[in-house]
Amino acid sequence: MIQDLPEDPQILDIGCGPGRQTIVLVKETHGTVIALDTHQLFLDEVEKRAKAENVDIKIITTKQSMADMDFEKQSFDVIWSEGAIFIIGFEKGLNYWKQFLKPGGYLVISELAWLIDDPPNEAETFFNEGYPDMKKIDENESIIKRSGYELIDRFVLPDTAWMDDYYIPIEKKLSILRGKYKGDKQAIKFLDASQEEIEIFRKYSNSYGYLFYVMHLPS
Repeated sequence: MIQDLPEDPQILDIGCGPGRQTIVLVKETHGTVIALDTHQLFLDEVEKRAKAENVDIKIITTKQSMADMDFEKQSFDVIWSEGAIFIIGFEKGLNYWKQFLKPGGYLVISELAWLIDDPPNEAETFFNEGYPDMKKIDENESIIKRSGYELIDRFVLPDTAWMDDYYIPIEKKLSILRGKYKGDKQAIKFLDASQEEIEIFRKYSNSYGYLFYVMHLPS
């Protein structure tokens, strides 16, 4: 979907986490990627993976907040953020991050959204507690437009992305952790919430999901 990047694009990966996508970005674009997160252990993992994949000279880690970044304006050809913009807020993130994009640059983000107009009560109640700002697809597209971007395309992540790479590994660990933290009410409460989230997805994955939005900032 992004066809006209320069030879060595400058890319900012916001909320990079442990960096699976950071490595892919370097390999797919042959660019230089700044991996940003507030959690040092994640940044250490990014550096470890980069060395293992022989791309460490193309990745720079930085520990700072996505809501208060110290880059020069119009520094990046691409700003990329997977499953993290909710921390700052969808609309606030689009508007704040825009100043760091070069004219004609791209913003690619994934955001949780309702896929249907009338979601089930149980799912709606769950997300009203965890993510009350969660919106429908057309609402997010309206935000994209009034924030000054052109929407190139969007797509929904498949259920396998949730289950195979996230929920199934977590679920395998829950029973072990319950034994480890038996008697710790706060820990058990957290584990219960994790299991509830998995069950909500199993029941209602047709009603919500992660949307990838590929946006372009006009020159």
